[in-house]
Amino acid sequence: MAKAKSVELIALQCSECKRKNYTTKKNKKNMQGKLELNKYCRFDKKHTLHKETKIK
Repeated sequence: MAKAKSVELIALQCSECKRKNYTTKKNKKNMQGKLELNKYCRFDKKHTLHKETKIK
């Protein structure tokens, strides 16, 4: 089975506390823009906006 070369591993950073809480995969062919999701931040103890960042 062939691996997809357009799939990229990304991190989601909280817009409030600026910590990277989640990692996920993103298909660069289907989504050209930056990913933004409302996810739960365990440090703020509430749902906040998480934006896509690079993994070091």
